[in-house]
Amino acid sequence: MSAQAELQAGTDAGASPIPTQQPHPAHASGPHRSESDAEREHASVPLTGPLGKCCTRTVPHSGVARGTVEDIAGLATYVARPRPGPEGAGGEGGEEGKATKVILYFADVFGPLYINSKLAMDYWAAHGYLVLGVDYFEGDSAAHHAGEEGWDVDEWVVPFRTSAARITPPWIEAVREAYGGPNTKFFTVGYCFGGPFVLDLLATDWVTAGAIAHPAFLDGGHFRRLKKPLLISSPEDDFTFPSAARRRAEDIMVEQKATYYIQIFSGAFHGFATRPDPSLRAERWAKEESARAVLQWFGHHAQS
Repeated sequence: MSAQAELQAGTDAGASPIPTQQPHPAHASGPHRSESDAEREHASVPLTGPLGKCCTRTVPHSGVARGTVEDIAGLATYVARPRPGPEGAGGEGGEEGKATKVILYFADVFGPLYINSKLAMDYWAAHGYLVLGVDYFEGDSAAHHAGEEGWDVDEWVVPFRTSAARITPPWIEAVREAYGGPNTKFFTVGYCFGGPFVLDLLATDWVTAGAIAHPAFLDGGHFRRLKKPLLISSPEDDFTFPSAARRRAEDIMVEQKATYYIQIFSGAFHGFATRPDPSLRAERWAKEESARAVLQWFGHHAQS
């Protein structure tokens, strides 16, 4: 049954227009243009904008990371294991020693080894999940460029869009081999840069459900290819995924009869789910509520 509910704490305001893409001359309308060509072109129109200064805004969170950094498929990976006890009992130790609930975490530009990312993964691990975050920036995340004069996130990210797309699939297969078993259920969550990895996995048959917050680099095709349930956690004001684009994505999911859930936080901004100021009550609540929603979304679909 589709969870086509939208929780909107406030009204949308100041939405920026959806980024548009000029058609290539070879794709121009003409008498020999097929319907499938038109569908492919429509699907490739971007729904999200480029990165910007808000992608580098952060407040480091306080806490002690409980996980470990391990090598998987040649990539540094943060591994947060379930804690012993009632909540953690279902995370590992299933049939053949394999995990039974696994989250693949795809980080924003600060990467999975940033303290905020580690603490988020530890939170889900404390509730029974084995959580793994891949460092597809290979030690060169935005966290290493804080305060660097002349550094530009949009220039920096260009080569990583290509390299991450190349090195992440072997990592995913290695994770499935190492941690998957007959009773394992895989979930996936991603932020900003990590959004497309989540949508690509939700177009497969082996992932149970996924979640994204303030995503970048998505187009209509990502939502048309959805096969598995998706949670979208959005700020009211997001320059990479403005309200008009979010509504278009919702329209596509309705057309596709996808299973989805959208929550919107008034007063929030791009990055609210990973890099807010925890000393500000509203920012902290939105971040924590988004993390709880991911937990509840995965818990609901883990039982299906």
